[in-house]
Amino acid sequence: MIRDLWSKIKEAVISILPVTLMIILLSFTPLYDLKGSELLTFIISAIVLMLGIGLFSLGADIAMQPMGETVGSSLIKTKKLPLIIVITLILGILVTVAEPDLTVIAKQIGVAVNTNLTVGQWMLIITIGVGVGIFLVLAILKIIFNKDLTMLLMFGYLFLFAVTCILLVRKPEYLGMTFDLGGVTTGPLSGPFIMAMGLGVATVIGGRNAKENSFGLVALCSVGPIIFAILLVSVVKGGELSNLLSGYGYHLDSHIIEKLAENAGTVLLSVILIFGAFLLLNILFIKLPRVKILKFLIGILYTFAGVTLFLTAAEIGFLPTGYKIGSQLANKEAALIIFGFVIGFVVVLAEPTLHVLTKQVEEVTTGAIKKKTMLIALCIGIGIAICLSMIKIVFGFSVLWFLIPGYLVSFALSFFVPKLYTGVAFDAGAVASGPLTSTFIVPMAIGVCSIVYDTNVDIIRQGYGIVAMVAMTPLITIQILGFKSVIQKQLTAKRRLKAIESTEHDDQIIEFM
Repeated sequence: MIRDLWSKIKEAVISILPVTLMIILLSFTPLYDLKGSELLTFIISAIVLMLGIGLFSLGADIAMQPMGETVGSSLIKTKKLPLIIVITLILGILVTVAEPDLTVIAKQIGVAVNTNLTVGQWMLIITIGVGVGIFLVLAILKIIFNKDLTMLLMFGYLFLFAVTCILLVRKPEYLGMTFDLGGVTTGPLSGPFIMAMGLGVATVIGGRNAKENSFGLVALCSVGPIIFAILLVSVVKGGELSNLLSGYGYHLDSHIIEKLAENAGTVLLSVILIFGAFLLLNILFIKLPRVKILKFLIGILYTFAGVTLFLTAAEIGFLPTGYKIGSQLANKEAALIIFGFVIGFVVVLAEPTLHVLTKQVEEVTTGAIKKKTMLIALCIGIGIAICLSMIKIVFGFSVLWFLIPGYLVSFALSFFVPKLYTGVAFDAGAVASGPLTSTFIVPMAIGVCSIVYDTNVDIIRQGYGIVAMVAMTPLITIQILGFKSVIQKQLTAKRRLKAIESTEHDDQIIEFM
């Protein structure tokens, strides 16, 4: 176990080191002024972040993924469709309510749906949980009845953009905010569980489409939250986001313990909900031995420790650093846009759920889609997403100018690439917008907007939407990989055909001595 943990921590160091070194180097340039105490806080936070990702990754391997796969396979074996639908719906709601990544952003924008921030926060979380639950049911039914993922996603996004028109009429300033909520729902706890659940269902059902059917659950579960968040924000009156910029300062001394305790309480509730639901299902129909349950419990403890440390380090060091970088680069437009691409390129490596997905993709495809190739495509995609987001902020136009053409391109590509790549691409987009995006990239965008714009309405309108961009661009870059594989196969087939034709027309001269 210790050897496995050390291996995971080394992987985490490799993932976090690029973004850490980049920010440290930036602090020694005229572009970014970071005090000694702030730099020390950031470095310590980066080290804790590495430890947190290592613990989380080990916990995901030991508990979250096997639990999800076990639930998925056991549910299908019952062959009781009503039971499958009800349990899937409940699990979808529970894993969303348990997602600490969603809690982070709901804390910031809960007042959008209620003048009482705490009430608004829970209204958002529960509403979004219902959205995830309903679309998780649709995703499981897709696998059971072997329906086409592309068509489901297309109808889902068409309905989403139709609902968006309501928001544009009633509260257009909340557009980016509601789209961001869809990206953060499939975070470090819910993401691995849902992905593994899909794999478990697809494995039991089998068939020639088993591989491609195992992907797409996370993608569909990202559509529902946006639709339900838009409907909620459009209907309720809400309050004023006058305190939007509070909480972006550096937290030192006693605040570290306070923040650690707060996150520990949130994550503890999360893992209790998920593990408690699993234990109940185990009593009802899974029937795993106690030894297996004990192993899962150990994995849950690793997950609890890892996510707690990750969130605390991100909020203490990365959140204020992102905000300060954005505010100091706001008036240096060229540097801001270039930095946006570079930081986007490296920050995606630090998203823990993405490594879980790329590993699962490599295993399911038996190396046909390599982890390294996927990560490069994702780095390029996220770099472009952050770069375009900075351009959007500088010139002040709507995020829909990018999202609508982007999704149209991705859906067009889906008709020309293998379906496996479409499922992987949409899942990658959903998990790429993880906790580090919401605690570093979003604050950076808010920091830029706090300098460029004067009112909270403009800051909200332009500052949010960046998570939606991060979730959209991988769809295109991953599907381009699929398109490339199709072209390569066609060229290989043509070369082989030419070789066969050339040998058929060869004159064979045989001399007998």
